Amino acid sequence: MSGQQTRQWILVNSPQSDIVLNGDNATFKVQMKTLPPPGPNQVLVKVKYLSNDPAQRGWIQKGMDPTRLYTDPVYEGEVMRSYGIFEVVDSNADHLKPGQLVAGVAGWCEYAVLNAKDCRAIQPDESAGIRATHFIGALGGPGLAAYYGLVDVVGAKPEDAVVVSGAGGATGSMAVQIAKHLVGCKKVIGIAGGEKKCRWVESLGADVCVDYKSSDFKEQLWKATDGFVEVYFDNVGGEILDLMLTRLKRFGRIAACGAVAVYNNLGESGVKNWFEIIINRLEVKGFIVTDAVVAGKTGPMVQKMVQGIKEGKIKIGHESETVVLTAFEDIPKTWSLLFSGGNQGKLVTQLQ
Repeated sequence: MSGQQTRQWILVNSPQSDIVLNGDNATFKVQMKTLPPPGPNQVLVKVKYLSNDPAQRGWIQKGMDPTRLYTDPVYEGEVMRSYGIFEVVDSNADHLKPGQLVAGVAGWCEYAVLNAKDCRAIQPDESAGIRATHFIGALGGPGLAAYYGLVDVVGAKPEDAVVVSGAGGATGSMAVQIAKHLVGCKKVIGIAGGEKKCRWVESLGADVCVDYKSSDFKEQLWKATDGFVEVYFDNVGGEILDLMLTRLKRFGRIAACGAVAVYNNLGESGVKNWFEIIINRLEVKGFIVTDAVVAGKTGPMVQKMVQGIKEGKIKIGHESETVVLTAFEDIPKTWSLLFSGGNQGKLVTQLQ
C-alpha cells in the first residue's frame, strides 16, 4: 500500500517578534510529503479543523530555552504543531474505525499518521448544540483552562468579584460563564475589545464588560472595580495586567493563564506595578491546562461543563466560536487573526 501524499506547513524562520506571512523571510513554508502507511495501532487521518491557540506562538519563539517550556518547542524544519479535529481514513486500531471523528495533535497539514492512543474519539451531540469544533474550544483546552484556572488554581467562590481579561476569546468567554453560572460569583467583570464583543460578553453573564479599545478604558475599569475585586483571571498580560494589579483587594488572587498582548514581544512585559504584589500580598499563580490533564481532572470538568450546557447555564452557540473556512495556503493567515483580535470566542480553521 502506497502512502498518502499531503501538504504540510513547515517552520523555517523562528520569529523573535511578529510572524512574517510572505517573502524570503516568511516564518513558514509549504512542503509536500508522502506519508508512510499506518503501522500497528496507528491511524491515517484527514484534518478537518485546526485549533488556533495563542500558546502556539511561544512554541516557535526564536531563542526560547526548551528547558523552560512546558512542552517541546517546534524546531525549524518541523511541521507547525496544532490541536485539531480529524476524520479517520484508515485504521489499524480496533477501537477506531474509518469515518470516526477524533481529537488530537497533528499539525498544519492535510493528512497525518497518528498513534491511536493519542487520538480521542469524539461524539458531537447536535441535539444539545455540541458540535465537533467544541472539542477544541468550549469542551477542549480553552474551556478546561477556564474551569481549572478559576476553580482549582485560584479557588473562586460565590463571595468573590472576578475580572476576566480577553473575555471575548475562547478561554475568557468560558471563564465568564463558569464564574457566573457554575461558581456563582457575586460579580463578574469582563474586559474585551470593541462594543460588539463587550455586549456579547454581557449576554453570557458578565455584570459589565469594559472595552479596552475605548478612550476612557481606565475610567471604565476603575468604575467597574469600585471597592476592588478578589480574583483576576488574566489572559492578556501587558498593560491590562499592570492596571489590574492596582484593582485587586489585599490578598487578591490572580490566575495567570495567558499573555497574548506580549507574545510577539516577550522581552516587554509591560508590568510596572510589581510593588502592588508585595504591599497587598497578592497571589499570582501561573498554570497550564496540561496540569489538569496530569492530575486526572479533565473528565469530571468536561462532565460539569456539558451538564451546564444542557441546563442552559453555558452558551456555546455559533457566537461562541469564529470558524473560518480556509484554503490550505492561508492557514498561517487565519492563525494570525489571534493577535489582532479578529475573533469572537474560539478561532477555528476549517480546511476547505
